[in-house]
Amino acid sequence: MKDKHKEVAEYYGTELQSTSDLKTDACCTISRPPNYISAAMSKVADEVVAKYYGCGLVIADAIKGMRILDLGSGSGRDCYIASNLVGEDGYVIGVDMTDEQLAVANKYIDYHTELYGYKKPNIEFVKGNIENLGDLNLEPGSFDLIISNCVLNLVMDKQKVFKDVFDLLKPGGEMYFSDVYTNRRVPQHLQDNKVLWGECLSGALYWNDFLNYAKKAGFTDPRVVEDKPIGVGNDELEALLGDIEFYSVTYRLWKIEGLESDCEDYGQAVMYKGGIPENDTSLILDDHHVFPKGKIESVCGNTYRMLHDTRYHKYFEFYGTWDTHYGIYEGCGGNIPFTATGGESTASSCC
Repeated sequence: MKDKHKEVAEYYGTELQSTSDLKTDACCTISRPPNYISAAMSKVADEVVAKYYGCGLVIADAIKGMRILDLGSGSGRDCYIASNLVGEDGYVIGVDMTDEQLAVANKYIDYHTELYGYKKPNIEFVKGNIENLGDLNLEPGSFDLIISNCVLNLVMDKQKVFKDVFDLLKPGGEMYFSDVYTNRRVPQHLQDNKVLWGECLSGALYWNDFLNYAKKAGFTDPRVVEDKPIGVGNDELEALLGDIEFYSVTYRLWKIEGLESDCEDYGQAVMYKGGIPENDTSLILDDHHVFPKGKIESVCGNTYRMLHDTRYHKYFEFYGTWDTHYGIYEGCGGNIPFTATGGESTASSCC
């Protein structure tokens, strides 16, 4: 395991100097960022952006004043975006084990603090292995949001990371993260390939293994925000990988007491009142739930809790009780990515 950690640190510290050095398209963001993220990203120092590697968008909405932890923060791009959006009353901690990446991230703390007009920094970067979060003196139950961008595939003990994340979150907090997933388990001989592992491919989780890890850690109802097939973009490596399919998936995992293993119907409904500046006209909870402002929508019990027992509570009106159970709520959830959507691999473009 130590050898694998050393290989990852060397790959991202010395072999890769910018996104142009990547040998595949896996560590690239497919989707175009929404305007509020694009605006915040435009303020991030060029060197930080150039040395950042990610496969999705992990900045959730309604995060002003929140305390955020970024696992595998790299050069700090997502941290600096979050630092801008949480405001001076929020706080962001980035954890990474690569000295070269941390050096870039720390280099620009004062630059961004002055740019954002803050009296003091609301961000820090800590050296550490995210498989050993317990060594970093992070207070359990102290984070509103934990993010990660295309890093968990590089981790050996993924189950431990999910359990540690659950323990670090406040009640009602969430893990909002993007990573690479597969339609089948990757064989060991491909996992031993240094380039395939470093390019975020051979360490990718089979989607059903991920769901089991997440649920075992306490995240009962994982929700997909977005999923898209990704291409490898390298003929030699594609030949090694054979028929394994890869997907970039953004998940949100909620730490909420009372979530059930299935979506159950209690005759409940919600109405989005608006008020989130970046999403005033509608709120996207996941790929199955979009709430237009002012429209009453029927929801399952789990979705009700995800809105009622979290930071979204003040933006919604809630209708119904838990008195009567009407059976399973059909067509809800959405925790299985790509198997239902299919489609050809899409071309990627790095942010």
